[in-house]
Amino acid sequence: MLNITKDIQSLTTFRRRSGDFIKQLKKSKRPVVLTINGKAAAVVQDAEAYQRLLDIAAQADAEEGIRQGLRDVSEGRVRAANKFFEEFEGRHRIRR
Repeated sequence: MLNITKDIQSLTTFRRRSGDFIKQLKKSKRPVVLTINGKAAAVVQDAEAYQRLLDIAAQADAEEGIRQGLRDVSEGRVRAANKFFEEFEGRHRIRR
């Protein structure tokens, strides 16, 4: 959950107190929204928290691919692998 008193800060404040912000990022694992002229301009977060976010996104991507594949099977949008490879090899002029 975003804490607007701690997690939204001006870029100027972040520049002046970057060491304090890095400690906060590592401790809280929450991102900080940096503003310029009162408008959100960037988001800064701890490297470990960012990696966790990337891992979650990759897993969601894989799960969506599996869902789409299962939907294709249930709706009959499939073909035999050997048929696919024949077409692929012909299209790309690949010989075995």
